[in-house]
Amino acid sequence: MDTSAPVRILTVCTGNICRSPVAERLLQAGLDQVLPGGFEVASAGTRAMVGDPIQPLSADIVRTFGGDPEGFAARQLTPKILRGVDLVLTMTSGHRGEVLQLDASLLKRTFTIREFARMLDVLDERDASSQPPSPGSDMPDGGDPLAANTAFWRGLPARAAGVRHLSLPADAAENDVIDPYRRAPEVYRQMEDELAPAIVSILRHARLHAPDRRKAANTL
Repeated sequence: MDTSAPVRILTVCTGNICRSPVAERLLQAGLDQVLPGGFEVASAGTRAMVGDPIQPLSADIVRTFGGDPEGFAARQLTPKILRGVDLVLTMTSGHRGEVLQLDASLLKRTFTIREFARMLDVLDERDASSQPPSPGSDMPDGGDPLAANTAFWRGLPARAAGVRHLSLPADAAENDVIDPYRRAPEVYRQMEDELAPAIVSILRHARLHAPDRRKAANTL
């Protein structure tokens, strides 16, 4: 596979107007700071409100955490959208099942966002003791940090799945993010409380394992 391309991440919920747009915009904003041009984050819905903007309370959450909710339009999840995606992060286990109905080849690259974040937390705890090199830290002369980053992230789902047994929640419901659509502001706050920590964990892992751009620059 072409490792010169950015890492492609897709977030998925039902209507694509409340949960997955928040994850999309905040992941993109954070990952752009880790490695500009290294990631492309998009979203879609299993029963999307096609063409609708992000819900106002969800937009407020995006702004609160430094993202930009403008210019968003919901779209329906299709096999074409899934083609070539490196990682699918769904808001519930049910959404994961619907993704796999459309493309079973994504079985090992599709997780709920909360379970994936817990797996990365386990990996980071392990890495803290062994301190493995970050992707690209041993790049030869002329090494490309974008390619190193893409190669690292394409191998990440398998590494994450390898510690799934160490990250199981006490209740399977803790894998899911609540749907706040047409519900009270308090439910949007619950969505934020469930989603924000997962996003932080993913961004932390990206930062800890970002290619050494300074070393790469010195080789040019």
